[in-house]
Amino acid sequence: MTESSANKPANGDACRGAATGKKPGKNGYVKNQYLIQSQHKYCCPKEKNYHHAACNGGLYSRPFNESFEETPMLVAVLTYMGYGILTLFGYLRDFLREWKIEKCHVAREREEQRDFVPLYQDFENFYTRNLYMRIRDSWNRPICSVPGAKMDLVERVSHNYNWTFEYTGKVIKDVINMGSYNYLGFAENTGFCADAAADVTMKYGVGVSSTRQEMGNLYKHEELEMLVAKFLGVEDSMVFGMGFATNSMNIPALAGKGCLILSDELNHASLVLGARLSGSTIRVFKHNNMQSLEKLLRDAVVHGQPRTHRPWKKILIVVEGIYSMEGSIIRLPEVIALKKKYKAYLYLDEAHSIGALGPRGRGVLDYFGLDPRDVDILMGTFTKSFGAAGGYIGGKKELIDYLRAQSHSAVYATSMSPPVAEQIITSMKCIMGEDGTTIGGERIQQLAANTTYFRRRLRAMGFIIYGNNDSPVVPVMLYMPAKIGAFGREMLKRNIGVVVVGFPATPIIESRARFCLSAAHTKEMLDVALSAISEVGDLLQLKYSKYQALPSRAWPSEETSYEDIGN
Repeated sequence: MTESSANKPANGDACRGAATGKKPGKNGYVKNQYLIQSQHKYCCPKEKNYHHAACNGGLYSRPFNESFEETPMLVAVLTYMGYGILTLFGYLRDFLREWKIEKCHVAREREEQRDFVPLYQDFENFYTRNLYMRIRDSWNRPICSVPGAKMDLVERVSHNYNWTFEYTGKVIKDVINMGSYNYLGFAENTGFCADAAADVTMKYGVGVSSTRQEMGNLYKHEELEMLVAKFLGVEDSMVFGMGFATNSMNIPALAGKGCLILSDELNHASLVLGARLSGSTIRVFKHNNMQSLEKLLRDAVVHGQPRTHRPWKKILIVVEGIYSMEGSIIRLPEVIALKKKYKAYLYLDEAHSIGALGPRGRGVLDYFGLDPRDVDILMGTFTKSFGAAGGYIGGKKELIDYLRAQSHSAVYATSMSPPVAEQIITSMKCIMGEDGTTIGGERIQQLAANTTYFRRRLRAMGFIIYGNNDSPVVPVMLYMPAKIGAFGREMLKRNIGVVVVGFPATPIIESRARFCLSAAHTKEMLDVALSAISEVGDLLQLKYSKYQALPSRAWPSEETSYEDIGN
């Protein structure tokens, strides 16, 4: 198991044997490395102490613990064998379909389309027919209630191997929702946020039907942008109606030909698309690995552009606050140190971290106690902690003025819906305490408590979980393809709604269930969910961890709140 530590400088010279980040190799393995600082000396503790935290007085002001246990050898072999067997059976089924022996005819090409060029690649077609369809019922389940701490699902069945579904007319009531990004519990249809959004709907309507540059610039948009800038601690901000487009349409406005983008290998698809659309040269560094990032920065400065060796017009480092598939938190103090050392720009995507991290809910900068001015472009979304939609970019006024004129999202996209803007304003004021209540602060504390409790209990049960101890995104490793669908179905039988993830969203060997904690979850809900997870884990033999967990502490723990952290 890898225990990432915050105990070494950005240049990594303090302890050459320590890893700054994690990303399994192609076989899914990670080296066992630990680092603890004690009286300016570094040592490697025994494996049984892998929960220990270290905190130095340099770049980090708080413990920084991340764990990524290596894949057991037998599990890795069986996972590859499972995919191999599925592939062989897929070719066999294709052969049976070709000769019209298989009973299910849905997967066959229609006769009138046989002479057409395939619409998509043959392997994607093969994967969809023979692997994805086996577990397709685990996704796109229709919800017929507010996706809060609990939700209602419409029951459906399939009579043709998940190619089509039929609704039974029944509703599965009070399913505990462990998959939505409702970190602070603002996705609700009652309360002050819902009431405010309803009032604005009656006054402004639902749609704007124009862009910000034309007839779609409402006072609510201006009010929201001023509030976001205040919330982030920056000079100015700009909001957009779609979170994905906030990345994919704004990065091309910030970088172009002759620029270099250094991207974390686990960055979200919106960041990857934006980087590709920009026309910049893209180089990828290992996930959260500062040695890998510094090597690319050093080479970029020394060698310049390929062939001509001219200096790059600009170097843009692109990272996320919380990585939504790994549950890891960016090593931001070290990234900022490298950014300053090599005079690069930094683009920080806080889609999952804003509202969910930090004593004031201000994201990963708040979590580490850093100055927002050290990040050149602050990006985030309103779809998660704020229970709304859209995204924002914050920074210097010159940056925002430039984007208002050059961003495709600003020039061509329809403005944010007024009730959505009001939902964000109301929830953000609640987090800031400007509504005259302590509800926002209490929810931040509750999320931190839920996160620590849930992670500790899962680890004590023997599951392999990824990510940072303070991350509300909790991946539980499933590995084998047959267990992806089985886990989702068995959990739903126990009235727990979960998200299962497999290839191509993850590496082929790293299928997982991803739990997202919420401040709306009570301890009783979490205990019910944990009991079901343990039961299903025993049923499917998912407790792969070979490490003896430390005894779990009572609820709540002194480590589960931000109260002792300075504001």
